[in-house]
Amino acid sequence: MASEEGQQHPLSVYFWIWGLLFVLSFFSYMVDYLNFQGNLRWGLILLFMFLKAGFIVAIFMHMKWERLALKIAILGPPVAIIVLIWLMSLEGFYVEETRVEYYGESTFEPESPHH
Repeated sequence: MASEEGQQHPLSVYFWIWGLLFVLSFFSYMVDYLNFQGNLRWGLILLFMFLKAGFIVAIFMHMKWERLALKIAILGPPVAIIVLIWLMSLEGFYVEETRVEYYGESTFEPESPHH
């Protein structure tokens, strides 16, 4: 009984994901072509970007077939960084709002130097 050195995945999986990436790219380009504005535009762009990146990492970088410990070791730090950046942005909004509430709107105008 011979042992296999590596895993062999059917090529159809790669072709399906390749086609799905084309479809997601088409939708991503349609966001710009249809001229969406504001938060909807950026939300859709980010959604399609994360979906495409997720499929590429899962299938073409073979993450789907790895052990859970390796998945967590590779994907954990970027997720932790994203969470920390999100928390910092929340803190920034809180600090800005409390400063405006405490000090009021700024009426500071720099003085010109006297010569």
